[in-house]
Order: sequence, then structure tokens, then C-alpha cells
Amino acid sequence: MTNYRICVCFHRRFKVGEAVPPAEIRDLFNKYSEGGSHMNGNQLGKFMCEVQGENVDGEQVVEQVIQKRHHISRFARHNLSLDDFHQYLFSSHLNPPITSQVNQDMTAPLSRYFIYTGHNSYLTGNQLSSDCSDIPIIKALNRGVRVVELDIWPNSNKDDVHVLHGRTLTTPVELIKCLKSIKEHAFTASPYPVIITLEDHLTPDLQAKVAEMLTQTFGDMLFCPNAENLREFPSPEELKYRILISTKPPKEYLEAKSISVNSKKMMKSKDFDEDDSGKEANDVAKTHNGDDTGDSDPNQQSDDESYYYCSPELCPSAASSYKCLIAIHAGKPKGSLKEALKVENDKVRRLSLSEQSLEKAAESLGTNLIRFTQKNFLRVYPKGTRFNSSNYKPLNGWMHGAQMVAFNMQGYGKYLWLMHGMFRSNGGCGYVKKPDFLMNVGPNNDVFNPKDRLSVKKTLKVKVYLGDGWRMDFKQTHFDMYSPPDFYVRIGIAGVPADEIMKKTKILEDNWIPYWEEEFTFPLTVPELALLRVEVNEYDMSETDDFAGQTCLPVSELKQGIRAVPLYSRKGEKYNSVRLLMRFEFI
Repeated sequence: MTNYRICVCFHRRFKVGEAVPPAEIRDLFNKYSEGGSHMNGNQLGKFMCEVQGENVDGEQVVEQVIQKRHHISRFARHNLSLDDFHQYLFSSHLNPPITSQVNQDMTAPLSRYFIYTGHNSYLTGNQLSSDCSDIPIIKALNRGVRVVELDIWPNSNKDDVHVLHGRTLTTPVELIKCLKSIKEHAFTASPYPVIITLEDHLTPDLQAKVAEMLTQTFGDMLFCPNAENLREFPSPEELKYRILISTKPPKEYLEAKSISVNSKKMMKSKDFDEDDSGKEANDVAKTHNGDDTGDSDPNQQSDDESYYYCSPELCPSAASSYKCLIAIHAGKPKGSLKEALKVENDKVRRLSLSEQSLEKAAESLGTNLIRFTQKNFLRVYPKGTRFNSSNYKPLNGWMHGAQMVAFNMQGYGKYLWLMHGMFRSNGGCGYVKKPDFLMNVGPNNDVFNPKDRLSVKKTLKVKVYLGDGWRMDFKQTHFDMYSPPDFYVRIGIAGVPADEIMKKTKILEDNWIPYWEEEFTFPLTVPELALLRVEVNEYDMSETDDFAGQTCLPVSELKQGIRAVPLYSRKGEKYNSVRLLMRFEFI
């Protein structure tokens, strides 16, 4: 029983029990136990095959459940009670909604994957006045982020290199500290390659110093191609435990110094026009003179050429010692965006666009973007007015094949939840293989057009049975001072515009263990990019509803059947106990 005080003399009492099996779970237990009081391994195996779509050893699962629940020897019991069966289904450890293992082909070229990408990875908070530190870099790497961005500037004495958000009040951190932390934590969450994107504002002598720092810190972990430009990139599998550097070659930084003279002219350009009201000077420079197309000098490379570790001692000058460490070349565009999106057979390059530039390009150059990203890298970054480190909708970038949709990982909110959800795919390794439709070329050299109206490919049916765990993870009065919470679930799809929708369950009053038992259907035209959004709130009649947990799951990886779905905080941290019992079917 739980007491809630109404006033000095009066209390309201509410009974809080344990979660009991819903009627449908009881019916399934009766069916597969053949009317008995217990379910043996063979019967559980049949249930797993027919309902859960998994071929597993039922005896082994029974043993796991018995040991977890009762801490007794496997020789003591060989079957499950109804309560054991329910608790097994409601265990997010034993019965998760998606796999925790890498399950995709990792042998395709690197450009054929979406990559978990950070923006201004060193910032602890907002874009204007927060501290710069290696701590958010470590947190991002431990979450599985594979692309780390560092803005590098001369220190006040011009004799060392700092990481900071230039022309703002952010306090700097030494580059070498960031590099050492990257080396230590790069492969904690995933063995697949880490890419460091450098926004370089250095003189040639300091670039040479950075080259020395990189080689001394990472040694033979650094991947350096033996040609200035690659025709195709190796695969994530080939690049396991390697560090890649991506930035503009040194000569292009010297050219970029003309920004103060050319920025007004560039801002009038048809393809790169941006709304720069309120932007930092640094962001204006990046938007109008920093969009990348790579070098103009082609270098051929035969298919059988190998890669080597390059050190400054092997390079004839300070500029080339820095340049030979660059694995993924970036550079400013020359001419229109349409020209910048032309695919060159003899090299792979990186192009960067702000979120607004991508939106404008998508209007008239959607198929150009698709062709470009089939071979080359496209990086999308937040507009400069996102001073509070908020984020933008990532689906537009993914729809157009952008590998590096760069996000402020130190923030939080709905769009960051989508990013977390996408990269729960493929065992959370930080690389998600692009759907085939983004890579295919038709008989008439045609490619996927994001503007095409598509028919429904499959329908996802979702049933929300119940939720539990709030009573363990939250204080009694967290949601309401005078009564238990009134929970409801918002559930829907984030994906291409035709698939996006949100629905919600009824509100269940005064209940720590709400039983909704409601079903929803979601027709999907592009299930490959669909994310299932789940958000639980507590209804408040007089104020804003209280947040009670969320998750986002890739539809393409959902396991069919009845699953335990763990929920996360606003910041994306997993709750210890809060979870939902749900059923997924594809029809």
C-alpha cells in the first residue's frame, strides 16, 4: 500500500502490487503448455518459433530464466510457471526488441554506410560560452559515435594548438589532450573505424605540429592512403581499429583566408544562399566558403595498391607531412552546388552542407545528391543559429544518402532520440549499411528519387500491453504529490514524410503499473528508414504533462512477437527498471 497525504489529517491509500500477466499472455501460456501448469523446454521452443520467430533451444532458455529468477541449479527445475513465462517475456535483458549483435555486411566500401557523427564534439554545453573538454568526446565514443569533430586554432602565443569554437566565449582545451582521450576510448564501444574531422584554422608550422601530434599519438592506428585521392574506400571491416583524418588539404586553408573579401559575393550565390541572421562569423564562413568538394588534381590508383602508414619523416615539407595524413579529403566548392555534386571516377571526396543548404538542394537536386552519396561522403551539420546545441531532423539527410549527419551529442530532445534510435541498429557499432534502394542504379541510369510517391511496402502492427518500473526508479511523489501517476503512451513513426504519424493510448489514472492493451497499425512506404517512436508521459490537468520515458527503435531490426522494451531518459540514459511489454507483427 502507498499513502499520499491530502492535508494534515487525511491520507489516500493506493494498493501497489506486482505486474501480472495480461489475458493474452495467459492464453498463450495455456496454449503452448497444452493446458498444464508449467511449460517445458520443447513447448517454449515451439512458442519461440511460432510467435517470436526465433529458432532457439527452449531448454537453454528455461535454464536461463530459472537461474535468473530463482538462483537455483538447472537440475532442480526443468520448466516454467505462468509467472516465470511472463517475467521472461518482460525481461529486457533476456527478451529485447532488437539484437545487440552486429548483423549487417561490413565488407562494403565505407561510403555505403550511415555513420554515427558528432558536431563540435568537444563542447560541454551551448555553442557560445560552454567549456571545451575531452569529456564529451569520451562520452560520445562510449555511446558508439564514430565521427568526432575538432575545431583547431592557435593558442594565444601562436606556439601550440587549442580546440575551441572560434570567435565565441568557449574556453579552450589542448588538442593533445583530446587526441589522447580519443586513442584511449576510440574502440570501447565498437571496433570499427573512428574518423576525426578537423576544422583547421592553423598556420603551416602549426599544421606540421598537428601532423607530429597525430603520428606520435596514434602511430600505426592511423590509416593513410598511398595516393592523394582514393577511387574507392576500404570497408569498415578492413578498417577495424583504425583512425582516419578528414579535413581540407593545407593549400585550401590558405585560399580560405580570402573569406572576408569574398563572403558577400558568395552569400549571393544561387546554390549557397543562406539565411545568416544571427549567425556567428565562423558559421557564415563555413556555410559559404567551406562547403567541400575536395581537390581538383586527379590521382589514379590501381585496385591492387596497398595502404601504408605515413609519418612526417617520409614527407618532404611541413605542408605535405600534414596533407599525407588526410584519408578523406574535403574542400570548398568551385562553382554551383550542382557542379560540386558531380561524381568523379578517379577519387572519393567529402562535401559538407549546412542543414539549410541540404533542404534547398533537396528541392531541385535530390537525385544529384543520391548519385553523389553512392560513392562520396556527404556531411550535414547544424545551422549556426542553434546556439543552445539543439538539433535538426536527421531523416532528410538519410533520405538523400548522407553518411555523416552531424549532431550536437551534448544536447537532448526528439531529434537526438531519433539519432540514438537509428544507431541502435547493427548492434550499436556506429555503422549502419544504407538500404539497397539508395545504392541501386536502374537500367536507364536512374536512381531513387526522394520525391516519388511510393506504395505501402509493409505494415507494422504494434500492441502496447503494459508498463512497469517507475515505482522502482522514481520517488512516490515524482509525478503527483497526491496520487499515483496517470500514464499514457505516444507511439508512432519517424521516417519519410508519407510514413510519419503519432498516435496515443488512453490515459490510465492512478496506476503505477498501467495496462493499456491497445493496438496500432502503421503502413510504411519506406520501412528501411522508419523508426518506431515510443514516449510515455504522465497526464497533468493543470500543467504540462510530465515526461516518463522514451525510446526509438529501427523498424527494420524489430524482432517479431512479444518483447520487453526498455525506456530512456530525456538525455538518452537507460532507466534501471522502466520498460513496456509490447508485441510487433509485420503484415
